[in-house]
Amino acid sequence: MGNEKHGDDPAKPIDLASSDPEYNGYPISKHRSCWVHVIGSLKARKKKISKQEAQKLRDFRLTAPCFLGNIPCRQRSKRRVKSKNSISKQTNRLDSGAFECYMEKLWSSFPEEKRTSFAYFDCQWFAWYRKASFREKVLSWIKREQIFSKKYVLVPVVCWSHWSLLIFCHFGESLQSETKTPCMLLLDSLEIANPRRLEPDIRKFVLDIYRAEGRPEKKEMIYRIPLLVPKVPQQRDGEECGKFVLYFINLFVEGAPENFSIEGYPYFMRKDWFNAEGVECFCEKLDSFGK
Repeated sequence: MGNEKHGDDPAKPIDLASSDPEYNGYPISKHRSCWVHVIGSLKARKKKISKQEAQKLRDFRLTAPCFLGNIPCRQRSKRRVKSKNSISKQTNRLDSGAFECYMEKLWSSFPEEKRTSFAYFDCQWFAWYRKASFREKVLSWIKREQIFSKKYVLVPVVCWSHWSLLIFCHFGESLQSETKTPCMLLLDSLEIANPRRLEPDIRKFVLDIYRAEGRPEKKEMIYRIPLLVPKVPQQRDGEECGKFVLYFINLFVEGAPENFSIEGYPYFMRKDWFNAEGVECFCEKLDSFGK
């Protein structure tokens, strides 16, 4: 450990956005908003959009700044968020450090019987995995979580300055199981930005997790694990994606079925799953934890 270069130490704070790959020939700035995420996605799809979609984009453009803050240390933060920075009052951003603080509060509020069935990743791990210099270390951290013994694994994803939630279901079960179906859920409060643009990275991520664990499943079978994108409630502006991910986590842990199957999909994950008032009430409740 003493021989590692300090510049390669993943415990050192890094600026995720400034070191992201280029997209469409332009470097991703840490001040790019969800608006850039939307436009880039539509360009990537290379197809015309309807008048209704165009109007949604014009409306969304007025409220776009969904900032991604600097990435703090690899360890889960021990900081406490002061009341003046409370999630229910934040208007500009929910950065990774604040997200981890709230995630710790939320996780500790769940009953023990729920926590034994779930695991969750640090919100930085997926982004770090995408960087070749950190990939092996991230996979080693994931291996310690023993995710193949859990029913569900919560993977917060922050990419292109936007938050979404990836959930692994029944990864420890046979890939041929029909009653406990190994699958993935991708919950995104900004559907117009095309959540499936993350699918190539997600599938490579999952393949490498299986390989790092020494699992016997073949690559072809792993790549056939379903990735489901349910129609969930959508954010109203460019600043709510982090809050929505925390609320997705809260409601999914509370309502997840004992055995997830494709036949029962999408369960409770529908467009009318919750409303905006529910999100705000949840954020106020989260701020009250630990006071």
